[in-house]
Amino acid sequence: MAQPLFGIVPTGLPVLTTPTEAPSATSFLYSIPTTADRSFNHIVIFLLPGVELPQGTAAAIYLVTPPTPGQTTPTSRFLGGIGPGKESAIFKIGGGALSTATVIGISIEEAGSVATRIEELRSSSSKSLVVSGSGGAAGASSGGANGPSTLVLAQRIIQNAFNFLASFSNGGGGAGGEVVPLRAFEEWWRKFEGRVRSDPTFLERAQE
Repeated sequence: MAQPLFGIVPTGLPVLTTPTEAPSATSFLYSIPTTADRSFNHIVIFLLPGVELPQGTAAAIYLVTPPTPGQTTPTSRFLGGIGPGKESAIFKIGGGALSTATVIGISIEEAGSVATRIEELRSSSSKSLVVSGSGGAAGASSGGANGPSTLVLAQRIIQNAFNFLASFSNGGGGAGGEVVPLRAFEEWWRKFEGRVRSDPTFLERAQE
C-alpha cells in the first residue's frame, strides 16, 4: 500500500491514517464508524509528517453522503482544503443524527481552484452570519460568551501537538527539516485524548 498522506482526527476518536478506499491515485475515502455514543461534529485533517503534495496542488476536503432512494451516486459537500502553508485544519461536519458511518473524501486538486472555492465558502458563511445577527449561528461561530471560536480551538490543538512533537527534535533533519516518528504523534494523541477526558474545558483557556 502507498504511504499514507493524511491524518484524520474525529472529535473524541483515534487518529485515522489509512483510507478505506482510494478510487484513484489522487482521491481517497475515509469511512468513520458512528454510533449513538460515538458520534462527532468536528474533525481535524492534516498532512502527515514528511508528506509534500505535488507542486501547485492542494487537498480538497468533502463530506460524502451515500445515495438516497432514487439516486444512483453519492453526493458531496465541499468543506475546505489544506496544503502548503496550511497543513492542517478543523472542519465542522454538522450535528444531528448521523448514519452508521461518516465518509470523508480527500481529493488532490489544482491549488488555485481549491483556494477559489474556499473563498466562496467563506463569503457564503459571512453572509449567513450577517443574516443571523448577534445570536444563533453567529454566536456559535464567533465564540464570545459561548467560548472560543472553532478557529481558536483548532489553533490551540495544533499548538499543543507542535509543543509536544518539538520535544522529539534533535536539532538536525538537514535540508528536509526535522523528522518526527509517527509513534510520537500517536503518543501525543493518547496524552491529548486523556487530558480532554479528564478536563474537557482546558482548550477553552489560553495556553502558556
